[in-house]
Amino acid sequence: MSKLIAILNVVAWSGFWAFGYLALSSDVSQTGQITVAIVLAAIGAGLGLFAYLWLVRHSEHTGYAKPANRAAPSNDEEPV
Repeated sequence: MSKLIAILNVVAWSGFWAFGYLALSSDVSQTGQITVAIVLAAIGAGLGLFAYLWLVRHSEHTGYAKPANRAAPSNDEEPV
């Protein structure tokens, strides 16, 4: 499953960069093309971010990567 998510990550970020470039380089008078390219770039960014965060969480869970250095709150501290 993680290999499938990794492939999705690469394809999604590639789509983000490709359609983002198309949105930035298209003619200003072609608003329909710009809108479609922006929507597809946003979908690519969303899927890419989701896949990346899933891979990070999965790699920490399986022990492939060290977990993030997070401080656990102690019981004797009062909440602010």
